[in-house]
Amino acid sequence: MNTAVFFEPFTYQYPRVLTIAGSDSGGGAGIQADLKTFSALGCFGMSAITALTAQNTQGVSAIHAVPPEMLRQQIDAVVQDMGVHAVKIGMLHSPEVVGAVAQAIDQHQLPHVVLDPVMVATSGAVLIERPAVQALIAQLFGRVALVTPNLDEAALLVGRPLATTDDMEGAASDLLAMGAHAVLVKGGHLAGDTVHDLLATRAGLRHWMRAPRIASANTHGTGCTLSSAIAAHLALGANLQEAVESARAYVRGALEHGAAVRTGHGSGPLNHGFAPVAMRLLPLAP
Repeated sequence: MNTAVFFEPFTYQYPRVLTIAGSDSGGGAGIQADLKTFSALGCFGMSAITALTAQNTQGVSAIHAVPPEMLRQQIDAVVQDMGVHAVKIGMLHSPEVVGAVAQAIDQHQLPHVVLDPVMVATSGAVLIERPAVQALIAQLFGRVALVTPNLDEAALLVGRPLATTDDMEGAASDLLAMGAHAVLVKGGHLAGDTVHDLLATRAGLRHWMRAPRIASANTHGTGCTLSSAIAAHLALGANLQEAVESARAYVRGALEHGAAVRTGHGSGPLNHGFAPVAMRLLPLAP
């Protein structure tokens, strides 16, 4: 009996997005939030873990670093076999890990890389060694398509407090001068009922995005989710401004649909699955 199985010729591929970030055992941030976001937006998610954390909605109790060589092997395994359309970078806790990621970007010519400079968790836990901050600037700013600091992270990067929208504009200019091609300075930590975000590029774009603040205690993983959504939309073919605007809309929906949900006893997660879409299909490249 002939038991051979015949398949139709391959004609499609999934939009594939790699997250290089830390693991959040509570599931609200880090690679867990990234993979949920990729899936919700119709992309196939892959991961290279930089660190394991023991954490929940109330805080981080332990961090275990992944050796840089193991991180390199994770990235190599994914890229050499499956390939990627976009990359999101999150928690990089040491200069050695930053260096490993910079080397991987060059070696594999990774496209559409979004860097979320994760430095402090929502709970206040410090997630990066001080020397790694300078390594981020020196080794990654010039290699990525977009850097997405929140107000506290931007203040740490530029070395001064940021308290107004004018301060945000000055910080964006400084970050571009440090080598970034484009920055999204997130103003969610500013006081007031309106959230102000600024997308700035080296080409001269200064695009302000404003929206009413959403009242919610469930904000854990907001930055991870936003940067992942930007990477997903870049993988789907959006330009940078379109990707940022679409990602902001997704995060706002996730915040709104998760605001009334109790998960844990601290800052809970977003509702990543509030409106999932089917896996997108892209034409298979010849």
